Amino acid sequence: MSKSKINRTKIIATIGPSSSDYKILKEMISRGVDVVRLNFSHGSYKDHLETIKNVRKISDEYKVPITILQDLQGPKIRVGKLKKDKFFIDDDSTLKITSENIEGDKDIISIDNDVINDIEIGERILIDDGKLELKVIQKSKINIKAKVLRGGYILPRKGVNLPESDIKLSSVTEKDIKDLKFGLKNGVDWVALSFVRSEKDILDLKNLINNEGYNTKIIAKIEKPQAIKNINQIIDNSDGLMVARGDLGVEMPMETVPVHQKKIVKKCNLACKPVIIATQMLESMINSKTPTRAESNDVANAVLDGADAVMLSAESATGNYPLLAVKSMEKIITSVERTSNEIYFKFEKRKKLKDRLSESLINVACRLSDQISAKALVTMTKSGYSAYRVSGSRPKAKIYIITNDKKTGNELNLLWGVRAIYYDKNENIDSTFENIEKLLVNAGHLSKNDKYIITSSMPTHWKGHTNMMKINVVEL
Repeated sequence: MSKSKINRTKIIATIGPSSSDYKILKEMISRGVDVVRLNFSHGSYKDHLETIKNVRKISDEYKVPITILQDLQGPKIRVGKLKKDKFFIDDDSTLKITSENIEGDKDIISIDNDVINDIEIGERILIDDGKLELKVIQKSKINIKAKVLRGGYILPRKGVNLPESDIKLSSVTEKDIKDLKFGLKNGVDWVALSFVRSEKDILDLKNLINNEGYNTKIIAKIEKPQAIKNINQIIDNSDGLMVARGDLGVEMPMETVPVHQKKIVKKCNLACKPVIIATQMLESMINSKTPTRAESNDVANAVLDGADAVMLSAESATGNYPLLAVKSMEKIITSVERTSNEIYFKFEKRKKLKDRLSESLINVACRLSDQISAKALVTMTKSGYSAYRVSGSRPKAKIYIITNDKKTGNELNLLWGVRAIYYDKNENIDSTFENIEKLLVNAGHLSKNDKYIITSSMPTHWKGHTNMMKINVVEL
């Protein structure tokens, strides 16, 4: 058995009770999953470690990199304990909210983060993804009195959103720090930071990672209005972005989210930074064997816009049909990539980086690959820099990244179109090129008479900046 499904737009699957079984996980990866997401809002360290070990085992068996994304919970504010399973809160009633550790009822509830002082009179409070809406009318140091604008059932541990409040909480909690250390120790490839508000949140996490002796890349999750305001600085300081439409659609008018999504994708494309579209992509497939037409359109539009990856959340973690959800997403991606030309070549207004020589050569290689109908673009890299630039150009030719660092290969596997191949032989450059061609032919990526372009650095091909390009034809 091999990993049979290979698309340019990557599929991320969140692992949970429905997908943690080894056989199911293996089948999902075989059918198209490129990135496994570990949601640290749920699950034990034992569960996450087992998934990490299973992913690495499957990766070795299929001889392909599989990316592991650790998603930190962040400062999620939640309703505290209740005296019963649920209470109904009437419209136009009042509700007291306290920071004290109490069991709540229909008249008073507690919240489990110390944010009372950051909430001002007149500001809105949203509970359970916006199902309940309140407006603050009085406050003290530990209590808030709010009018219920939109009532409903209130349940314990449901999320609380404060879209109009200037919350002082750090984006990295004590739990996150503990979870981060666990993830880094066990070799996660990317770390996603929840509820990012500014570049400071990214820099704080980066310092924590560096202090632990790692350089693991960071995904900034965009789900706060403040993040939208600071989006350019966040893109500049992060390694990639996730448009987390769940909380974003609660904190902002949901009708504005599609426009923000498109703008963020375009900005990331131009900066050559990967961007993920997440939340409710195939939501109906939690309980249904097929997606709705609207969901199919949603996934297709994300691909057309230029997303590097699309993500399954509850669909794969707790849904009834995780494998069918993967298959459906793969079919939609394949159809778009096969029939649409607008997803390719995004050169215009490209943000310039410091290494203009490498960038110019990579852009030339991508354009030339189209002009000569090259089957593949082969790029040798140790740091991964070249992979980000080639992927950002969105060439029609297949992208094969050759690296002698397995960790780098796992990281790069998140990027649009990139297929990382491990090669660690210490040879002269001519022998290396010859053996790489044989490797690609034997793996079925190249055939006789196929043209391909290879880029590298000279004279030491695993170090330095890309400064060499060569056109080859497979002769066999």
